[in-house]
Amino acid sequence: MIPRMPPQEARLGFVYSAPYRIQGVSVAGEQAVVQVPELDIVFDIGLCPRPTLATPTVALTHTHMDHVAGLPYWFSQRFFQKMPGTARCLAHPKMVEPLRRMMAGWVDLERQKTPHEIVPIEPDSDWEIRPNLFVRAIEVSHGIPALAFVVIERRSKLREEFAGLPQEKLRELRAQGVEITKMLEIPLVAYTGDTEPGDFLLRDEFRNARVVITECTFFEDEHRDRAKIGKHIHVEDLRPLLEAWTARDVVITHVSRRTLIPFARERIEAVAGAERASHVHLLMDHRSNRARHEAQMAAAGESSKDAAEPAAATGEAE
Repeated sequence: MIPRMPPQEARLGFVYSAPYRIQGVSVAGEQAVVQVPELDIVFDIGLCPRPTLATPTVALTHTHMDHVAGLPYWFSQRFFQKMPGTARCLAHPKMVEPLRRMMAGWVDLERQKTPHEIVPIEPDSDWEIRPNLFVRAIEVSHGIPALAFVVIERRSKLREEFAGLPQEKLRELRAQGVEITKMLEIPLVAYTGDTEPGDFLLRDEFRNARVVITECTFFEDEHRDRAKIGKHIHVEDLRPLLEAWTARDVVITHVSRRTLIPFARERIEAVAGAERASHVHLLMDHRSNRARHEAQMAAAGESSKDAAEPAAATGEAE
């Protein structure tokens, strides 16, 4: 008997929420990696898809194997392929030394040292990605020390009391030492990582983010207790979150392999309502996401041939 061909490896999920590409693979207990190329960041690195090599910063939510296993390979491949920029991993301070020991173990195995940087990031502190763009760490509740992350843009805005003044007057006030501007923080993309529900997910950074990427591991009613024990989000927990978050798009990750996509969509619509659910996307729902992307391309007046290009760039196959 001729054996069957092996099953295909998971291809990258892709959701376009202008101007951001949310791409990666996220299957509960197996692998989690989510890249936002426009923001120069990768959230978690449970495996190392080729597109992630172009991004120099990994924001690691926690150190469970399915979220961190690709880190040594990511460091190694960036060095091997001479990728620009310092490769660094931002991590919870309590997990920095274990991560450094893991990387040190590879020196013994490979008889060479791969350049790498493990950076502790305290909860409620920021790391500059590039000028005026920061990632903020927020402590969440999981089985081990864990962080959520929010990418924030900072913009300088003229104070209301000076609006309408001519440029000459503004320059005069500035020369006198008057603070005529204020700094605004604009949450762009928030990423929960693995966590149970908590007030930390209702902070302004999450409420006001333009895109929220959230785990939702359990969808069956009988799995409420399993979600609590594992400190994960159940679909019913999304009800108050989706009411609080003003994000134009919410991307669901970390769905387990046992959950069928149509069932997950039904449950999301049941808790969110049809209108809100239309803005909730499952990262690994390839069919729906591709149809949505093709509609976006058509609305922009671009061809279906062009619509296929992001799939090729992110490793998706037909």
